[in-house]
Amino acid sequence: MSTLQISLAIIGGLVLAAVVAYNAWIARKSAPRTASERGHDSRFHATSRFEDTASPADGNLQEGVSGRIDPVLGDGFEGMSGGEGMADEGHQAPSRGGPVTLNQMVNPADKKAGLDALIDVIIPLQLENAVLGESLLGALPGTRRVGSKPFAVEGQTPTGEWETPRTGQRYRTLQAGVQLANRSGALNDIEFSEFVVKVQAFADAVGASPDFPDMRAEVARARELDAFASAHDAQLGFTLRARSAAWSPGYVAQHAYRLGFLAGSLPGRMVLPGSQGHAPILSLTFDPQAAMADDPEQSALRDIALALEVTHVPRSEQPFVRMREIASFLAEAMDGAVTDDAGHLLSRDTMDHIGADLESLYDALDSRDLAAGSHQARRLFS
Repeated sequence: MSTLQISLAIIGGLVLAAVVAYNAWIARKSAPRTASERGHDSRFHATSRFEDTASPADGNLQEGVSGRIDPVLGDGFEGMSGGEGMADEGHQAPSRGGPVTLNQMVNPADKKAGLDALIDVIIPLQLENAVLGESLLGALPGTRRVGSKPFAVEGQTPTGEWETPRTGQRYRTLQAGVQLANRSGALNDIEFSEFVVKVQAFADAVGASPDFPDMRAEVARARELDAFASAHDAQLGFTLRARSAAWSPGYVAQHAYRLGFLAGSLPGRMVLPGSQGHAPILSLTFDPQAAMADDPEQSALRDIALALEVTHVPRSEQPFVRMREIASFLAEAMDGAVTDDAGHLLSRDTMDHIGADLESLYDALDSRDLAAGSHQARRLFS
C-alpha cells in the first residue's frame, strides 16, 4: 500500500470519527434536559409533603427576564399590549424555606358556604316550629343548582350564625338563596322561576313560609352585577418557552419545587400554595401526556404555562410580583424565554404596565366589597 493510500485511509477514518462524534453531540443537545439525581421524583405524583422547598417571597429574586410572557386578561380589562424583549440579567436562587403541605393550600373554614346579599337572592323562610337538621336535609332538592347557578338553604343557629343544616341541630329560622351571577352569566327569568318553585316545594315540606322578592328587580340586579364582573374578570397567563434544548417533566418539576410549588391533583399541573389558608396563588402547567408517559424523562417539553386567577388571590399575596419573579427565575435557570401566546417577548415596561392595571382592578373590586381572594369574589368569578 502506497503512502498516498495510507494517508487517505487515515483521513477517511478521522472524518468518519468526526461525523460519529458530531451526531452524538447533536443527539445529546436535542435530548430533553432531565432532573439531576439530587432532584425530586420526576413522575409528578401528588404527595402530602415536600422537603427543601422555598418561596420567592423568602429569597428576594432579582428582576429581569430574557423574554416575555403572554398577558391574558378577561374581557373589559384593556391595556395589555406586546413590547420589546428584555435583556438577560442574573438571578439569585431563592433561599430555602420550611416544608409545605397540601393541607396548607385550603383553609377548611373557608370552604363553608355562606349566602351573601351582595351576590345572592335571599328568601327568608319562617318556621312555625323548630325543625331538626335531619328533616331539613331530607327535604332538600336533589340538585343544589338552579340552571347554572348554585342554590343553597341555611339555618340560623342559637348564636345567630347561618350554616348549612346539619344533623343534631334544631333551627327556628331558615333562608334559601341562589347566586345572582357567575361566569356562566346573570340569573335570568327562567332560572329565577325555577328557584321559586324549588324554594316553595322545600318550604311546603318543612312547614315554612317563604317571602319572595320581586323577580324583575332581582333579575335586573343580576344583570348589573354580571356586567361589573364581566368588566373586571382577569386571568393572567405567561408562557415560558425553551430557547434551545427541550425540558423533561422532571426537569421542570425540580425547578418548580425549589420555588415552593406542589404537585397538583391533575397530571402536568403544579400549584404555589397561598399563605394563611388562601387558595393557591399560581398554577404551572404543561402537557399532561408528557407527565403520564411511561418514561417522563424522555418526554420533551418546549413550553410551560404560568397562570394567575387574579380575582381569586388576595392582593396582600402580591401575586403578580411573585409571578413576574418566578417567571424570570425559571427563564434564567432553564434557559427559557417568557412570552405571550403568540410568542412575543414581554418588555419590562409592559410588565410594569400590567402591574399598574392590576392595581386599578383591585381598587375597583374593593369598591364593590368584592376584594380579590374573598369568598364572595371566588364565588362570583367561578
